[in-house]
Amino acid sequence: MDLSDYKKKRSAEKTPEPFGGVSSGKELRFVIQKHDASHLHYDFRLEMDGVLKSWAVPKGPSLDPAIKRLAMMVEDHPYDYKDFEGIIPKGQYGGGTVIVWDEGTYTAAEPVEGDFKKQEKNLLHQLYSGKLKIKLNGKKLKGEFALVKAYGRGENGWLLMKLDDKYATADDVTLKDKSVISKKTIEQMEKAPDHVYGKDSAKTDHAAKDEQAGREEAKDNHSKSSEKTKKKKVSGNTVEPLLKNTPDQAFYHNVEPMLATLVDQPFDSDDWLYEIKWDGYRAVAFMNGKTVELKSRNDKSFSEKFYTIQKELEKLNLNAILDGEIVVLKEKGSADFGALQNWRSEADGDLVYYVFDILWYDGKDLKDLPLTERKMILENILPQNESILISQDFHTSGLEFMEAAKKMGLEGIMAKKKDSLYHIKDRTRDWLKIKANKRQEVVIGGFTLNDDSKKLFSSLLVGVYKDGKLVYTGKVGTGFNAKMQKEMMMQFKLLITDKVPFSEEPDVNKPSRFRPNPPHATVTWLKPELIGEVSYTELTSDGVMRHPSFEGMRSDKNPETVILEKEAGTEDIVGGKTLIQPRTGRKRKTLLNPTESTQVKKINRHELKFTNLNKIFWPDEKITKRDLINYYYQVAPYILPYLKNRPQSMNRFPNGIAEEGFYFKDITGKAPDWIERYAYHSDTDHKEKQYLVGSDEATLLYMANLACIEMNPWNSTIKKPDHPTYCIIDLDPDKNTFDQVIETAQVTKQILDDLGVPCYCKTSGSTGLHIYIPLGNKYTYEQSKEFARVIVKLVHEELPKITTIERHISDRKGKMYLDFLQNRPHATIASVYSVRPKPGATVSMPLEWDEVKKGLKMNDFNIFNALERLESVGDIFKPVLGKGIDMIKIISKFSEE
Repeated sequence: MDLSDYKKKRSAEKTPEPFGGVSSGKELRFVIQKHDASHLHYDFRLEMDGVLKSWAVPKGPSLDPAIKRLAMMVEDHPYDYKDFEGIIPKGQYGGGTVIVWDEGTYTAAEPVEGDFKKQEKNLLHQLYSGKLKIKLNGKKLKGEFALVKAYGRGENGWLLMKLDDKYATADDVTLKDKSVISKKTIEQMEKAPDHVYGKDSAKTDHAAKDEQAGREEAKDNHSKSSEKTKKKKVSGNTVEPLLKNTPDQAFYHNVEPMLATLVDQPFDSDDWLYEIKWDGYRAVAFMNGKTVELKSRNDKSFSEKFYTIQKELEKLNLNAILDGEIVVLKEKGSADFGALQNWRSEADGDLVYYVFDILWYDGKDLKDLPLTERKMILENILPQNESILISQDFHTSGLEFMEAAKKMGLEGIMAKKKDSLYHIKDRTRDWLKIKANKRQEVVIGGFTLNDDSKKLFSSLLVGVYKDGKLVYTGKVGTGFNAKMQKEMMMQFKLLITDKVPFSEEPDVNKPSRFRPNPPHATVTWLKPELIGEVSYTELTSDGVMRHPSFEGMRSDKNPETVILEKEAGTEDIVGGKTLIQPRTGRKRKTLLNPTESTQVKKINRHELKFTNLNKIFWPDEKITKRDLINYYYQVAPYILPYLKNRPQSMNRFPNGIAEEGFYFKDITGKAPDWIERYAYHSDTDHKEKQYLVGSDEATLLYMANLACIEMNPWNSTIKKPDHPTYCIIDLDPDKNTFDQVIETAQVTKQILDDLGVPCYCKTSGSTGLHIYIPLGNKYTYEQSKEFARVIVKLVHEELPKITTIERHISDRKGKMYLDFLQNRPHATIASVYSVRPKPGATVSMPLEWDEVKKGLKMNDFNIFNALERLESVGDIFKPVLGKGIDMIKIISKFSEE
C-alpha cells in the first residue's frame, strides 16, 4: 500500500478530499466518480491491498462489449475516497466537481476458493499480469468487466470493456447522470455542495472561498458551448504524454494523404486492426479554429459541395488536420455511393464525415506517432457530433469481419498495422484494403446510342491509364437510371470531341458468343476528364471487364491517376497468419558509419544515441560494438517476430566477452519512457518490477546499445503470459562430442515424427542444439514442461549411454543433459538469430533437418555470414510461431500405443 504519490499532490489544509480509511476486510468495494475538472471524465476505482487502485476513463464506462474505453491508470487513492463527493477547490490538483456516479461490491470474474486475502491476492496477480477480469455488483454497472493493459498506449494505458453477459446492452449508461449517493447531477452539485462526504462539512473561510471560485469557474465552462457540440475535454494524463516528444509544426493547407494497398484476401493478426471500408469520398479537413478547409485527396475543395459537413467542422473550433471519408448513410448504416454522387442538399440524405486519422494537432506534427496513439488522441479531442464521427476500429478476426462486411453489403474492410506511421504521398503496405466485390475506377472516354434505343445513351466506354495512355477496359450498360443519365449528359456535352481518347479504337459493334448479333451502336467520343466507378465480375485475358455495372461518378481524383488496380497477395505482405516474411535476396545496408565512436540515429521516431562504438567486444576477431549493432539492425526483420510482445532478459557485456556479463531484467526507472514495459510482482522480494518488452526495431537497437549481446525472450507473450508459444528441448552436452549432440537431435526428431509432432531445430550458438515444438498459446507452462519431460524420457531410453535427465550436474557424469526445464515461467533461452557471447561471435541459426548431420559445426554461423544465409533461405523457423500441436490428441495416441 503506497499513498505517497497521492499525498504529494494534495494538502489536507486546502482540499476536502480524504487521506485515510481502513477496509472492512469482508468484501471488496468499487466506486466510479464523475469528475468535472480541467476535463470531464470518470474515475474508476477498485479496492485492493488496502487502497483504491484507480483509472481515469475519459469517455466513461460502456455496457456494449463491442466498445473498449481507454482507461489511464493514476495514483492509488485512500479507501475513504470511495464516498467522496463535493468540490475540490480551484488551484488544487484535480480542482472541480465530483459525484459518486456508481458504487458497490466486486469479485473476481472467476471466483477463487479461500478467504478474503486469497481472493485479493488473486486480483493483485491479475493486475500485475496486465489483465483483470471482475464482476461488478453496483447500482448502474452489473456483470463482468475486464481491464486490459493497452500495450502501445503508454505505460499507464489500459482498456476497460464490458464482457458479454445478460447485463450487456448497447444503451448508453452514462445518460444516467445522477449520483447514487446524493442523487445530484454534476451541475446540481456545483450549485449546491451542501454536503461533502469523507470530510467535516464545516470548512475554513479560505477553503470556502476556493470552493466558490471553483464553482463559478465550472459554471462558466459549462455555459460556453451547447450540449450538441460540446467539446470533449482533453485529459492531460491521456494526450499530453503522447504530444510530449512530437515535433512542432506550423499549420498547413494541403497534403497528399496516405493510401492503402489492395490485397486479395482477409487475414487474422494481433498486429493489425480492422475498419470498415467506407464507400464514399476521401476528405481531409484542415481546421484552424473556425477557419476550415475541406478538401479531396487531390486538393480540390469540398467545402461548397458538402456544405453541411463544412459547417459542422467549423462549429467544433479545433486546431487539427483530420483524415476521413464523406459518405451518405442508408437506413441500415451502410454507405450509399450513388446517393453521395447525386447529393445536392439535406433532402438527398444524411451526410456523415467518418474520421479515421489525425495528422496534426495544436501545433504538433503527429505523423510519426503509431496509429494506435494517433487514434487515442483523436478519440480524446473530437467532440460529440451527429455528423462528424470516428470510424471505429475493431480488434477482431479479419476473416470474420470480412464475412460480416459482406452480409451487411459493405464495400469491404481496411486492415491497418497498429504501429503504422502516417506516410504522405505514399501507397503503403502498412494499410491494406480488401474488397468484398471487385470495383474499379475508370475514365469515361465516350458513350454509345443503339439504333433501337430511346435512352439518352446506351452504354459508357471506359478505360484506365497504362504507361501514360488510356487503355480501353469495356462497355458499361447497366447501373444508371434516367435521372442519372440526364445529369451525366449535361457534363458530356461540354466534352464531346472527334478524337478517339483510347490508345486503340475499340470495336463497340463486335459480336461475341453472348451477343452474336448486337444492335448497331453509334459512338460519341469524349475528352477523358470524367471519372466513374464500376463493379464487375472478372477481367478477360485482354483486359476487358466482364458484366460491368456503373456505381457512380467520382470528382475527387485526377483522371491521369486512374490505373488498373491489381490485388497484391496477402501472403506476400502479411506473411501468413501473423508474421511478415522478410524477402530473400535483399541485403539491408548497415546503420552506423565506420568511423565515429558516437552516433545519433532516428529509429521508429525515437532518437537513439549509440556510444562507445569502437570498443572491442570480441578481442580475437576484433569485432566491435558497432559490428554488433549493425548486425542487429540488418537482422531486425528476421529476429523481431521472435522478440515482439515478449519480456526480455538482457545478457549484457559492457566490456565485451573477455569479462563476465550479467543479466539485466528490471528496468524500473532505468529506461526511456517510450520503451514498452511488462509489470510483474516478484514473489521473492515482494517488489513490483518491470521487464523490457520487445516491440520494434528501436527497442532491439536500444538493447544492443546496452551491450546486450544475447537476446533472451520469454517463451510466452504479454498477451498470454502463462501460455508459452512453443515447447523447447535443450540438448546440453557436457563431455559429449558435437556428433553425439547431432545423433541425439536425430533420435528426438524420429520420436516426434512417430507421434505426429512437428519440430524445428536451431543451433544454440554455444555447444548444443535446441528443438522447438509449436504450441500456439494453447497450453500452460506446466503442461509444456510435462510434455517435454515425456519426450526426453523417451530419448534417454534410446540413448542411455550418452544422455541424462538428472538435474544436478554432479549426477550427470559427463553425459548430455536433456533439459526440459526450459519450459518454466520466466525461463529464457537465446533467441533464434541472436548473437552469442562466444568466441567467433556465433549466431543461433535455424536448420533444415537434412542439415542436422555429421560435419555440422557450431561456428558455421556467425555475425558475418548469418545475413548471407538469411538472404538465401529466408526465415525457415517461422512455423514455430504458427498453429500449435494438439497435445491432448498426441498424448491420447501415445497412451494407446
